[in-house]
Amino acid sequence: MSNKVRIELNREGVQALLRSSEMMDAVAELARSAQGRLGDGYEVSTYAGRNRVNASIEAATAEARRENMETNSILKALK
Repeated sequence: MSNKVRIELNREGVQALLRSSEMMDAVAELARSAQGRLGDGYEVSTYAGRNRVNASIEAATAEARRENMETNSILKALK
């Protein structure tokens, strides 16, 4: 006999969690950590989208853009 567990998510609660300021702080911390591995020339921005908060890392200087194009450094810093 199998013991099946059924989990039902509270959709409104999950949506509130994904758009919360605590989640914004968490994704910003992860992005800043990756930025620290990248060095100078990269900028972090965070924003609340329609469904969830987002963080992005952008190569802000020409040197950083070149480095990212040649080595895909932003993606590597996120690993």
